[in-house]
Amino acid sequence: MDWNRYRFRTLWSLPAAPTAVYAVLERPEDYPRWWPQVRTVTLLDDRTGVFTIRSVLPYAMNVTARETRRDPVAGVLEIAMSGDLDGWARWTLSADGSGTLARYEQVVSVNKPLLRVLAVPGRPVFRLNHRLMMRAGRRGLVRYLEAV
Repeated sequence: MDWNRYRFRTLWSLPAAPTAVYAVLERPEDYPRWWPQVRTVTLLDDRTGVFTIRSVLPYAMNVTARETRRDPVAGVLEIAMSGDLDGWARWTLSADGSGTLARYEQVVSVNKPLLRVLAVPGRPVFRLNHRLMMRAGRRGLVRYLEAV
C-alpha cells in the first residue's frame, strides 16, 4: 500500500439547482469567499490557478490546478493537480429533487515532505482533516448560495 496516496469521495446535498451550483463551482477564484480552508487562489490563465489550502492541522498545501474538463451539460468540472499534491479532482453535479447532489472525487499522492514522513501514523488524522475541510466547504457553499 502506498501510504502517501489518498482517494476521497464526498457527497453534498445542496438546496439549489445544479446550474446555480455549477456557476459557483466553475469560479475557483471565488472559493475563498465561501470555503474558509481555501485561503488563496491565484489565477495564472483561464484554465490554471494556484491554490493555498489549510484546514485544521497547522500546515498549508500549495497546489497548481489545471482544468481538464468543463462540461456544464453533464455537470462535470475536473482538474489535474501538481505541487504538494499530485493527482486529480472532479465535481459531478446532478439534480436531487429541487436541489443538487454534488459528488466530489479526488485521487492524490502527497508530495509535501513532512506529510510523507508522517504518512503511516498521520494517515487517520489527515483523512479526518480532509473530512472537516469538506464539511466546512459544504456549509460555506450553502450560505453562499442562499446569499446570491
